[in-house]
Amino acid sequence: MMNETKEFRVFFFGDSICFGQGVSPHLSWVTRIAEALALLGKARRRLITVQNPSVNGNTTRQALERMAYDIQAHEPDVLLLQFGMNDCNYWETDRGHPRVSPKAFVANLEEILERGWCCGVRHALMLTNHPSGRTEKNLPCVDFAYEDSNRRYNTLIREVAFGGGSRVTLVDVEAAIIANTGQRVEAVRSLLLDDLVHLGPRGHDLYVETVEPIIRDVIIRYLDD
Repeated sequence: MMNETKEFRVFFFGDSICFGQGVSPHLSWVTRIAEALALLGKARRRLITVQNPSVNGNTTRQALERMAYDIQAHEPDVLLLQFGMNDCNYWETDRGHPRVSPKAFVANLEEILERGWCCGVRHALMLTNHPSGRTEKNLPCVDFAYEDSNRRYNTLIREVAFGGGSRVTLVDVEAAIIANTGQRVEAVRSLLLDDLVHLGPRGHDLYVETVEPIIRDVIIRYLDD
């Protein structure tokens, strides 16, 4: 018989995309997946607890600074990571340097994984980020648009995920949304809020459709241990 009191912890760790900036909480993809996982736990007679210590505007550098309390102290079983849309951005005051350089971004993601393993994480999921609608105007002090930088950092996320071995699962949100929209600009923008970065209701729908089956399969793999 399963131990109904043995808690299985799932932590979502990311920025405003994971937090759900700009929509009501009940519409966000993380909240909806958490509800689905609660039902999975009930069916399996196992308590699945979901936490989401994601912070609007966070880069991976900032995430590392708060990881000791927000993640390590709670010893999650499964950790979902979603970062990059702030790391890849360029501010006027940075004089042509991204908020977090590609080299530092990779190192930060790798350290987040390493710290996760040390605190008992059994499996990590790494998400690429959805396409933005910011395809035309160049970023400050460089000759390319935000979406060009977003795509580059998604490539780095894939590389880190593939280098993580069997304990890391890549959830390629970018590829899923490109397949859904055919990269049509207006179709992509219909998934987003007016800022052309954050998800609107339909964008959250697609995240649920993409992420929920994968995280469910990962959890079931470990749930009966």
